[in-house]
Amino acid sequence: YSKGAFRQLLQRGVVQEVFPPENDEVVNLFSSKQCVYCGFDPTSDSLHVGNLLAIVLMIHMQRMGHDVIAVIGDSTAQIGDPSGRLTERDKMADDAIERNVAGIRDNLETIFINHEEHFWKDDASKPGGELGLLRIVRNSDWYNGQGVIPFLGTVGRHFRLGKMMCRTSVQQRIRSGEGISFTEFSYQMFQSYDWLYLYDKYKCRFQIGGGDQLGNIDSGHDLLRRTRTQTAYGILVPLITAETGDKYGKSAGNAVWLNPRKTSPYELYQFFMRLTDTEAVKFLRLFTFAEQTELDNLIEAQMKSPERRVAQKRLARDVTLLVHGERGLTLAQNATEILFGGSRADETLHRLDEEELRLIFGDAGFAQLAPEPGLTVLDMAMKARLFPSEEDAVRIISAGGFYINQHRVNAPSHVIVPGVHVLPNNLTLARVGKKNYYLIKWIS
Repeated sequence: YSKGAFRQLLQRGVVQEVFPPENDEVVNLFSSKQCVYCGFDPTSDSLHVGNLLAIVLMIHMQRMGHDVIAVIGDSTAQIGDPSGRLTERDKMADDAIERNVAGIRDNLETIFINHEEHFWKDDASKPGGELGLLRIVRNSDWYNGQGVIPFLGTVGRHFRLGKMMCRTSVQQRIRSGEGISFTEFSYQMFQSYDWLYLYDKYKCRFQIGGGDQLGNIDSGHDLLRRTRTQTAYGILVPLITAETGDKYGKSAGNAVWLNPRKTSPYELYQFFMRLTDTEAVKFLRLFTFAEQTELDNLIEAQMKSPERRVAQKRLARDVTLLVHGERGLTLAQNATEILFGGSRADETLHRLDEEELRLIFGDAGFAQLAPEPGLTVLDMAMKARLFPSEEDAVRIISAGGFYINQHRVNAPSHVIVPGVHVLPNNLTLARVGKKNYYLIKWIS
């Protein structure tokens, strides 16, 4: 346990602020073993990049030797958090909640396993000596069987209506035409009770959350102070936004998901590769586990030669490895080489097997064809239905808008040749224009 490790998180910006603002007291507390929790609402079957920093902070805490708890709010999902919303959420069906809980649990387990396997084992510094314990729980564990009357009698009496009404999320809804239901108004009580329960069972005094959760964190802090005469602290992480200030997330409509079926490892990798230099340097501090000296060297290299994109490459590598593991990273790097690697694209295409190619080009059209003597490029394109008409096919191919295995083919009459147009895995990667990919499997 180290005071310095928490100070470094403040300096790097991983921790934006502590609530209440007693940094020195919190730093002192982290010199002994603590328990830290973070809640996740199962409003989707996957977490996204907007959630990732809170998870990274949980891992930092684990690396410092502290125990961490991920709470999946399956019970509170039936109520709905009004924070940041102008309208009430639709009531979620039980089976949808269960499906989402399973997806989020899978996200969390995968990320923590990947960290231990690919980052922790090879980290000579090991700031906390041993990783702290991870628990993944759902709050139905303590709400199932909880009666309304006992809950209001023991918990509700500690909440003051005036303070609840002053919450920003409540005020925004009251001022809107929608208003706020008692159900959503009561959400802050339930999230506060989550913390009280975790304190009683695990002595959990710390909650991680984004700045938009400050009201709920304040309510929990207040409940612990009133009922246990104990000071609890919120550890706030910055909201992940683009350089324009736009938030990354589901409600913003630009979510980059952590589930590979919703956002492929390649797409996640490219999300970080496309960052501006300013964003890349900022995110390098937030999302990687690089020690400060290495971090300084990476940032210096980025500033000195931005065209080398050192920060973007390291960031894309580390985050993809953390979220999707070694296989996901390899797929992402192979896809990047195929699409942007120039001379390396051909080599990469020739060494991949069918499964790898289909994973990389999961959204591509797919067709199966039987090889025929004298089959031409035009014949293949029409049999695989790559063009709406033969006239379009001839026009686009002749104009140079058609590619086979990333090589331009502009003669419709060229004969398909195994080893040239057909890869060793019996596949052909065809492209029409810049982005329309098709996989053709040759069957005997």
